[in-house]
Order: sequence, then structure tokens, then C-alpha cells
Amino acid sequence: MRAATQDRVKGRRPRGRWRVLPWAVVALWVAAIAIAGPLAGKLADVQANRAVDYLPASADSTQVAKIQDALPGGESTDLVLVYHRDGGLTPADRTAAARQTAAVASGHDLTAPPRAVPSKDGTTLMYPVSSTGPGHDDEARTAFVDEVRGTVRGGHGLDAEVGGPGALATDAQKVYGSLGGPLLYTTVAVVAILLIVIYRSPLLWLVPLVVAGVADALSMAVVYGLNRGFDVTVTGQSSAVMTILVFGAGTDYALLLVSRYREELTRFARPHDAMAAALRGCGPAVVASSATVAAGLLCLLAADLTSSRGMGPIAAVGVLCALLAMTTLLPALLVLLGRRVFWPLVPTYGSEPGRRRSLFAVMGGSAGRRPVAVLVSGGVLLGALSLGVFNLPGDLKQEDSFTSKPDSVVAMETLADAYPGRSAQPITVLAPTRRAAAALAKARATEGVAAVERGRSGGGWTELSVVAEAEPESAGERDTVRALRDGLDGSHVGGPGAQQMDLEAASSRDLRIVVPLVLLSVLLILIALLRSLVAPLLLVVAVVAVWGAALGIGGLLFEPLLGLKGTDPGLPLLSFVFLVALGVDYGIFLMHRVREESRAGAEPTAAALTALRTTGGVIASAGLVLAATFAVLTNMPLTSLVEMGFVIAVGVLLDTFLVRTYLVTSASVALQRRIWWPGALSRTPAAPVPRAPEPELLRAP
Repeated sequence: MRAATQDRVKGRRPRGRWRVLPWAVVALWVAAIAIAGPLAGKLADVQANRAVDYLPASADSTQVAKIQDALPGGESTDLVLVYHRDGGLTPADRTAAARQTAAVASGHDLTAPPRAVPSKDGTTLMYPVSSTGPGHDDEARTAFVDEVRGTVRGGHGLDAEVGGPGALATDAQKVYGSLGGPLLYTTVAVVAILLIVIYRSPLLWLVPLVVAGVADALSMAVVYGLNRGFDVTVTGQSSAVMTILVFGAGTDYALLLVSRYREELTRFARPHDAMAAALRGCGPAVVASSATVAAGLLCLLAADLTSSRGMGPIAAVGVLCALLAMTTLLPALLVLLGRRVFWPLVPTYGSEPGRRRSLFAVMGGSAGRRPVAVLVSGGVLLGALSLGVFNLPGDLKQEDSFTSKPDSVVAMETLADAYPGRSAQPITVLAPTRRAAAALAKARATEGVAAVERGRSGGGWTELSVVAEAEPESAGERDTVRALRDGLDGSHVGGPGAQQMDLEAASSRDLRIVVPLVLLSVLLILIALLRSLVAPLLLVVAVVAVWGAALGIGGLLFEPLLGLKGTDPGLPLLSFVFLVALGVDYGIFLMHRVREESRAGAEPTAAALTALRTTGGVIASAGLVLAATFAVLTNMPLTSLVEMGFVIAVGVLLDTFLVRTYLVTSASVALQRRIWWPGALSRTPAAPVPRAPEPELLRAP
């Protein structure tokens, strides 16, 4: 006993298992990454980024894609070769177009020879081209499109582009394939800068950043295993969000742990004792909050959209891998590095932490003086911002899904101008072969149909290519798709426009099913954690209000400021799940401390203000990091990612600096003990719970 006391006082190195344990943890992680690394590198190979890959298996357009795979030649890649000159095509232009399309036909296995379709004003020629050669292979399709683009060339005033569904899909695939590197580098840079500012140390910031990178590699390997073992759909969007969550949530957990560890180093001579105390102090709150986030995300398994259903477990894996790394590898590394990792602000044993009147003490004081006024005014502000939802742009079209215009989008815009009232994206109908003739006749007689051609047959199905009179993805084309689906019994109707309709229908259904499920699951977890009904209801209402306000701000800024011409159908659901789960995460830290102060005998007002003063700084730091990581998505070249990153980043900032700071604190002060109803704390003043003096649970770094 005397030797142990001397070790603690003199700061000697720990003996026995305490000396070996950190090295053993690091060795286990090295072995895990050695196994996981090769698997993580394969994740990009299993991404599914076609529009039909996002749809539920039961959707009509999904059935079309599956049946097409079984037809002779498999799935077709449909392109449109576009030649345009503003002043009108010259004979030389037409000769060049004929020569190039002939070269395309001779170099590839096309389903039919290219046939020129001139525009009425004489400025444009389009050649629909289709090939079953690439099939379902993304690399083969990309190679086919690139080779066609290499053949189709303009010059001297002649514009030549390659458009059509196949070109749009290829451009989307290239964009998703290019996200990994820039997204990771930008995220790492943003987190590094924030950690340097927060920690003010030339070394400390690097430790959580390296650990987050390790967690990211592990999460990619686990997701690859889920894809191979359980056929979980992995998209470019879900992979990007997972990386953001690993770095954002992981850094948040690191901030909480390092902050507590720094304080414990002033109470314990040996780093391993300080780390053990830090894990005991903030570990339960971190584990509870991450479990709540994961539970909320897993509610997406109830979604009908394949992409959203896959997003749930993928995002949950990211959060849990970040938790595992930050509660095992990070403590081990910090213990091995010792106090010097905090240089130049090294905490010394026996010193007193600096205390000063913080910004959050001032903010809490203002909320405590007029809690009802602050609560009402904050609620009115959030409600007013939510009205911006009505200004959200309409449904997102495929050609508007890129923030910059690739060749395929330019080609489709040229076609829309040169061929008004004519669709350049055929509607695909798959009819039973025994009734193909009748289906062909009915399709030609359907209102809104300009032309119908019979295509391939096989496996009991016949493919019909329907050209609508209306523009692609317009209200008129949607009416035509509905008419075809109503009139052609036993047939399936697909194509880009039909896929977008099915996507919007599934998104609307998922919003109705998943939102109540998320609210119920999060509410039940909060009731169990806080042992109250009022406090959990308050937190849930607060995060829902934040979601509405963040979407409303998006509605006010998407088109006027960011130039986004449509809203991704999955934005409301995904932003809701992430904002509710992540917002409740911070709410747990705050209300857990309020409850702790109340159990210690503090009056309700004092408990609320103390909780804000002691947790406000670290929650603000964590919120800034999380918002900044999601803001990285706004620099990506896809509209869906830009919108999601913007809404979630704005929502996290609102939650951190308005809702947690003012509204939840004001509600706690206004409700007094009633906030813990029907728990024991709501009925009588709590007897002080004896506890040893210890530093604040969550202090700003």
C-alpha cells in the first residue's frame, strides 16, 4: 500500500498489467487494421449508384431494370448523339455527323443503326443510339460512353455532345467515384484546423485525427462485409455520409474524453489513473449518446427506398466504430504519450484548473432571468424559419443533380431547346410477349404518346420504347407514364422519368413510416436514461423544431443563393433522422448534467444554469466540429450531397447555439421540478447525494 501511494505521489510508471494494457490495446488495433485495410479498399467496388439502385425492389421501374437484364444482350445503354450549330447546320456539319455516327455503329454492337432526327429549325441533329454490349457492368458502360465521346467531336462552331440516360448514369458514376479522395482530404483538413484552434497544441490535435482515420478504415471494412454477407446496398451517398459521421461524431467523443482527461491529470499523478477516472466520468454519457444515435439511424431499416434502408446500418456502423476507437485506442495512445502530449499547456499534478466567467454562464444568466420570454421568442423564431419550407424548389430532375454541367446535361438542355414538346428519354414498357401486339396498339393509342417502337424479346417479355410528347420529367410525361401503367395490365413501365416518380413515391411513404418510428425509439431511450417523461418530450420537440427551421433556411437559400434547381426527394427523411439523432446526442449531455446536479441537491434553476455553464463549452466545440464536417458536403459536385450537408450543418448550429443554450435551459428553469415528472425528482427536493469533489463533468477544452 505504501509503495502504491509513493508511485502515485511521485508519478512513477504503472506496474504490471497497467503498464502492458495500453500497448496491448494498440497492438490489437494494429492487427485489426492489418485485416480491415484490404477490405476497406474494396468498398468503392461494390457501390451501386444507378437511379434504379436507389429504388425499392417492388417499384415498377425496378422490375423493368431486372427484366431488361434477362433480355438478349442484357441491360441496354441508351445514348443520344447531339450535333448543334446556333445559326443552323451546314452541309459539312451533316456530313461530319453522318461520318461519326457511322464510325460509332461500326465500332460497337448497336441494337439498331443510328437514324438522324433533325429539329424543325435546322439547328440540331440527334441520333438515338442503344447498345446491350456493356450490360450491367459499370466499367464496361463507362468505357463504351467514353469511346463514343471520343468519336463524336465538334469544332469550328459545331457543338457535339453525347447525352441520354446512359451518359447521365456514366457521369454520375464518375462523380461518385471521385468523391472518396476529395471528401476525405477536405474533412481531415477541416477537423485538423478546428482541433488545432481548440487544443492550442502542436501535437495533441494529431492523436484524435489519427484515431478517427483508423475508425474510418474499420467502418469501411465492416460495411464491405455487410454488403457481401447481407446484401446491404452501398451508395456513394451513404459512403460519404459514413465518413463524415466517423470524423464528426468521433471528434466529438474525443473532445469530451480529452477535456475530462486533462482535468483528471491535475488530480492524479499517473496518466493511467487519470484516464481511468476520465472514462468513468464521461464514458457512460458518451456510450449512451452514441447508442441513441445508432438506434435512431437503424430506424431507416424500415424504409422502402433501398438507398435509405442501406444508409441506416452503414451510418450506424460509422458511429459505433468511432465510439469503439475513441474509447479504446485514443485512451491507450494518450496514456502512452503521457502529459507531454498537451505541450505547451501541460496540466500538472496538484494544480487547480483555471476558472473564469464563461460566455455560457452569461448566456445562461439571461435565460434564467426571463425563461418564459426566452422560450416563447425562440419558439417563434424557429417557427418563422420553418415557413421557408414552402419555398423549397420543386422535385430534382436528373439533369439538375449535378452542381456543374457535364456533357450529358449540356446535351439534354440542347435537345430540350431544339425539340420542344418531344422527349429525348424514352419510356420503357415491358409487356408479356403473348400480349405484345395488344400492348403495342394500346400504347400507341395512349394520350401523350408520340411514337412507339418494338424492341427485344426474351424470357416471355417484349420491350417497347415509347416516346412521349412532353419533355422529360415534366408533368406531361408523368401523366403519360400514369396512363400507360393504368392502361397496360400485366406490363411494367420504367425509364428515367418513371424511376423519378417511383423515387418520390417511395420517399413520401418512408417519411410517413420512419419519422414516427425514429421519434418513438429516441423518446423511449430518453425516458429510460433520464427517468422522466417531460424532459425527453422537451428534447424531442426541440430537435423537431430545429429540423423544420433548418429545412426552412434551405428553402430560402437553395435556389436564390446556391443555384440549386430542385430538392432531392430523400432530403426531408435523411435530414430528419440525422438531426434528431445528433441533436438528442447533445441533449443527453446537457440534461444528464442537470439531473446530476438536481440529485446532488441543487435547486432547479441552479441545476440548469450549472449544467449549461459546465457543459456549454465542450458542446459548442463538438457542435462546431460536427457542423463543419457536414459542411464539407456542400463542396461536393452533387446536388443531393450539397443539400444534405447544408441542412444538417445549419441544424447542428441552431441546435448548439440556440436550442441547447437558450431554449432547453429556459424550459428547465420555467418548469422547475416538473421537468422530471413523473420521476422522484419531480415530487420533493432531492436529498443531496454524497460525492467526492471532482472536476466538472464536461468542461470546454
